[in-house]
Amino acid sequence: MAQRRPYRVTQDALSQSTAAARHRVVLVTGPSGAGRSTAINVLEDLGYETIDNLPLSIVPRLLEAGATSRPLALGIDVRNRDFSIAGMIDVIDGLSGSAAHTVDLLYLDASEDALVRRYSETRRRHPLAPAETALIGVLREKDLLSPIRTRADILIETSDLTPHQLRDEIERWFAADDKAKMAISVQSFSYKRGMPRGVDMVFDVRFLANPYWDASLRGMNGMDAPVRAYVEADPRYAAFFAKICDLIELLLPAYEEEGKRHLSIAFGCTGGQHRSVTLAENLSQALAEHGSRVSVRHREMERRDYTAPVKQSGSSA
Repeated sequence: MAQRRPYRVTQDALSQSTAAARHRVVLVTGPSGAGRSTAINVLEDLGYETIDNLPLSIVPRLLEAGATSRPLALGIDVRNRDFSIAGMIDVIDGLSGSAAHTVDLLYLDASEDALVRRYSETRRRHPLAPAETALIGVLREKDLLSPIRTRADILIETSDLTPHQLRDEIERWFAADDKAKMAISVQSFSYKRGMPRGVDMVFDVRFLANPYWDASLRGMNGMDAPVRAYVEADPRYAAFFAKICDLIELLLPAYEEEGKRHLSIAFGCTGGQHRSVTLAENLSQALAEHGSRVSVRHREMERRDYTAPVKQSGSSA
């Protein structure tokens, strides 16, 4: 773990401010290449409303518009057209003196060697030295930002951190317990209408007994108890469902360790009304009972104007 200077706020203070998330504002800054964009992306995954490269003059007007329902993270970059150290300090002082907001200044820093190496790897020009070496730009920017660095509430030195380690560090300071968990979406669909886009796992459940061929069940769907009982009575259902649960239980910790924050699972059947709906409902319920943050939707039922809005399950619902 890279060395970090003493923090000016405690973990308890951060936890308390998270409880009042709608008033929380995080200003994210630091030299180019130190990880500011990564930090902004992590905060967005944690539920923050994020705006990057925001001109300083707009910050007060943005916050005067009223508190949002989510905490706010603002990326401040020296490349902004109205950036100045005096203006940045005025914004920090103005927000710190406001009773309506809890403000944290997050500063991402890295050594000169690390920043130069990162610029060499990307082959990009440094914004403060477009016609000179990256080292000159790095030195100029670090000198320019030194007064802001001394004002940081949280300073993370990223020289020796991988992107995954930086994500973990950001989450340690800013994630509420429920936001730190992976979000899982489960859906049902009909193969006749094509597979959904952007799905991580797809399970074809057309091998199970089809309630459609029972006239008394044809007009129902997989959210109805008789249909669910019919599908679950198939001799292959129990073993199939157990193996899916085992697979997901195995993979979730590995995905989270690799920094994945959303997993999408889909079940498909012929019409997207009976078998796939039953499996989606049962899996989402099982995951929610184990504390996962789960949403479930049924694509074909929504298309047919069923009353089947997206449901939220789990600890965050």
